[in-house]
Amino acid sequence: MLDVLKALVRAAENREPVALATVIDVQGASPARIGFKLLVKEDGETMGNVGGGELQKRVRAAAIEVLEQGTARRVHYSLQEQGEDAIGMLCGGDVTVFIEPYHARPVLLVVGGGHIGRPLSEMARIAGYDVKVVDVRPDRGTESMFDPVAITANTYVVLITEDHLTDEQALRDVLPTPAAYIGMIGSRKKIGTILEHLREEGFDSEKLKAFQHLIKTVRCERADLLRQIALVHCEDL
Repeated sequence: MLDVLKALVRAAENREPVALATVIDVQGASPARIGFKLLVKEDGETMGNVGGGELQKRVRAAAIEVLEQGTARRVHYSLQEQGEDAIGMLCGGDVTVFIEPYHARPVLLVVGGGHIGRPLSEMARIAGYDVKVVDVRPDRGTESMFDPVAITANTYVVLITEDHLTDEQALRDVLPTPAAYIGMIGSRKKIGTILEHLREEGFDSEKLKAFQHLIKTVRCERADLLRQIALVHCEDL
C-alpha cells in the first residue's frame, strides 16, 4: 500500500492524472480486504491490488471512467455469477470500492508580469490555477524564461509583454506546443502584423486560425482598463 501512495505523490509532482481506488467495505468471502488500493493511470497502467482477477479488471475500468468524468464514485461489486452488481465470480461475497480522481491543477503561463499580468495572475490563482509568470525583471516574475517543451495540454498561455517583438517571438515558441489556450493582448494592427509574419514563415494556418479565435484585441485608448482586460482573459480561460 505504501508503494501505491508513493506513486500517487509522484503522479501529483509530475502533474499526471490518476485515479485511486480503495476497498472500503468487504462482506463475506472475497480476495479483497479493506484498505487494498489500486492506482490507475489514463492509459490503464496500474499499481497495487484490490483482489485480482475479474474484480480488479472491473475496478480498473471504473477508475478510467472516473478519470474521464472527473467525479469520485463508490462502486459495489457482487462476487457472484448472477444477481445485481454480479461480476461472474464464485467467491460469493460483496466488495465496495471508493474511486477518486486526482487531476493536476491547470497551469497558467503568463509571459509578461506588468500591469495586466499582475491582476490576471491574482485572479487565476483564486480560480485555482497554478500560476507561473515569466519576466526578465525578478520583482515581476517567478522565472526569467520559459521552456516550450514544458508546455502541456494542461497549460494555458497568455502573452502580455511590453514589447511586440517579444510577444511575437514568444508566440513562435508557443504555437507548436499542445497548449490548451493561447491568448495575447494587443491592438488589431499589432495582432494582424504578427500573424502576417507567422503566415509568411509557414506556420500552420489552422493553428493561426485557432489562435485568432481565442485572441482578445483591445483598442489602445482603452489600455488603462487593466483589470477589466485581465478579467476578460480570465473568463476566456
